[in-house]
Amino acid sequence: MKYVAALILLAVPAVAQERPETFGLPAGCDAFVTVQGTSCQVEHHFTCAGDPEGHQRRVSLDERGLTYAGQIDNETQWIASFHALTGHSEQLESNPVEPASLSELIETGEDAYDFRTMSDMFGETRFVGRDTLTGRQVTIDGVTLDETSYDITAYDAAGNEIWTSQGNEFISRNWRTFLSGTGTVTTAEDTFEKDDRPVEFIFPGEPGFLSAQPKYGCGLAISAAPYSEETPHDHI
Repeated sequence: MKYVAALILLAVPAVAQERPETFGLPAGCDAFVTVQGTSCQVEHHFTCAGDPEGHQRRVSLDERGLTYAGQIDNETQWIASFHALTGHSEQLESNPVEPASLSELIETGEDAYDFRTMSDMFGETRFVGRDTLTGRQVTIDGVTLDETSYDITAYDAAGNEIWTSQGNEFISRNWRTFLSGTGTVTTAEDTFEKDDRPVEFIFPGEPGFLSAQPKYGCGLAISAAPYSEETPHDHI
């Protein structure tokens, strides 16, 4: 897990100790957009000079601070992630059975995937699912996105279902990334709805770029969603 540990060390110092007004990027990294979301989340999407070509990173913050740090490749494969609230990290397996592919989704309108992630804390998790373009385009704060529908199930190493989720997300063809949407998550104990749609896109030089403070939907009770609610797309 050395790769994941390096990702964590890059992301955490920027929000440690006293809460800053802006998120401090690691050296050699450049952000291209800040996204303020519906559910009291602010995200920063950025690239780093030392990463493989086509890779990008994202961090998420809520009212408490850093909640997530992750990295995807040019096909939106979930390369590595760190969940700050539980302290666990995950890394994509080598040679997935069916890798996620943004190119296939754009070219054919559908992409199926079947892959595993490895975690020191939780062991192996298998993700099986499908993304489909709905044919609907939406414009949010001047940014045009393609809507997708998704259906994903997570299994433990023994093949037992951990959770399943269905809903809608968005893709940006220009940024080659997924953005969160709405959905239903079902676990053995509960079923709940989530709404993580973007509200505002902020670009370099604009007020609020790299803000460490979420703007929308805050002040509400923080949901105790399962750690693995994150899908391979909506939180990279």
